[in-house]
Amino acid sequence: MKSIKSQPTIFIIYGATGDLCWRKLAPALFNLFLDGWMPEKFTIIGTGRTPLSDDDFRNKMLEGINNFSRSGKAAEPQWQLFAGHVRYTAGDVNKPEGYSNICEIVESNSKEWNAKPYVIHYLAVAPTLFPVIAKNIAANKLNDEGLCRIVIEKPFGHDLESARALNQLLNENYREEQIYRIDHYLGKETVQNIMAFRFANSILEPLWNRNYIQHIQISVTEQLGVEGRGGYYEGSGALRDMVQNHILQLLCLIAMEPPVSFRAAEVHNRKLDVLTAMRRFSPEALRSTVVRGQYGGGWLKGKEVPGYREEPDVNPSSNTETFTAIKFFIDNWRWQGVPFYIRTGKRLAESSSLISIQFRDLPHFVFPPEAIDSWQQNRLIISIQPEMSIRLQLQGKRPGLDMLLNTVDMVFDYKTSYSSYTPEAYETLLLDTMTGDQTLFMRGDQVEAAWDLLMPVINMWTNKPSVNFPNYSAGSWGPELAEAMIAGDGYHWFSLPVNGKH
Repeated sequence: MKSIKSQPTIFIIYGATGDLCWRKLAPALFNLFLDGWMPEKFTIIGTGRTPLSDDDFRNKMLEGINNFSRSGKAAEPQWQLFAGHVRYTAGDVNKPEGYSNICEIVESNSKEWNAKPYVIHYLAVAPTLFPVIAKNIAANKLNDEGLCRIVIEKPFGHDLESARALNQLLNENYREEQIYRIDHYLGKETVQNIMAFRFANSILEPLWNRNYIQHIQISVTEQLGVEGRGGYYEGSGALRDMVQNHILQLLCLIAMEPPVSFRAAEVHNRKLDVLTAMRRFSPEALRSTVVRGQYGGGWLKGKEVPGYREEPDVNPSSNTETFTAIKFFIDNWRWQGVPFYIRTGKRLAESSSLISIQFRDLPHFVFPPEAIDSWQQNRLIISIQPEMSIRLQLQGKRPGLDMLLNTVDMVFDYKTSYSSYTPEAYETLLLDTMTGDQTLFMRGDQVEAAWDLLMPVINMWTNKPSVNFPNYSAGSWGPELAEAMIAGDGYHWFSLPVNGKH
């Protein structure tokens, strides 16, 4: 069990009046406090350009907690105890002198607690502000090597060149052990369970390779559109927003070699091995292994929705992709020849995050043809959301006098297996930040390796705008080319029924 009771901590949120703090950080910190995970001595400092009193900021945090916390509305006694630890100071993060109030609070707390606190700088700001805030933290001597940690949200760079530049700037002012590149997907309970499922069970390891696994799919699909974030999405797109970080991290967890230990550095090394072993895209391969799409108008849940180009703050002739499907290969001993299919997109038929691992055919069928009319290959399905489950699909005999086989599921489901609560991803990651555990965060060389892998795709799409956007309607499963890509190999995209049952 992680214990931080004796660790005085100051948590500074830059961009504290923004949506991320309101929806995610405030509820997560409050839930950690309710569950007894916060240190006995802690201060939360919100900072931003907007002038607010401490009480104004506390009320905004309370509003976010009451609206978005998994624990529901805050009870008055607990809230008052928590609110006593919350401060706010306005300042211009672009100027070194804009940090003077933060320095005063840190110094005051250190004297009051008679101890030097851990100081966590959480950059909940636009990516353009990452470099200037990182430099000004150091300019104000708030980057103490042993006590400072800096947390940076995605996107970490816009391409390989910008990611390298940001890494270089950070490394000039901080040690790698101080830098926490956060990916909230890695904090999800089912994602963490991938490592437990793989490396705590001896029954799986002999099967986890090219000899038994035919192909792997990772699908992260959304019914939502850009939801008022057209300006951001225009500079991002599905590849940068989802594939470079979330999906490649999921792929690494599935494909990585067993680490020697659960230490962060060891886990990061094994993930880096996967990224460096992934086959690079040749110009010829790009045409057959990469698909992009952009949604047009359509109907979802009985409601007509606009196409991407009709969304606010979107260029009417935008070339930004809202869907991508890619076939990856990993050129190493374990995975040679096994295709990894990924897809992600907006305005699709369902919202779900799903990993499907399909095993190879039986070498020989001993049953008569009529017995295997509905036979399917064995499949391991890891559902991250909305259902949190791991299910193994097997073949069993249907009740009756005849020998008839059909698919049956062996299911590990969080709801039925555990009565305790499931923490939100940000709760896990914020606690890890306070305890100094980087296992679920991305290391700088991993980020650069992911960008390096995808740059041929980015460059091709930049240099060759699509001539057929929009190419899928809202409420569909994406462009037909994505279906054709996987069908050409004899497979189909897998999805669970909406109710999670067969």
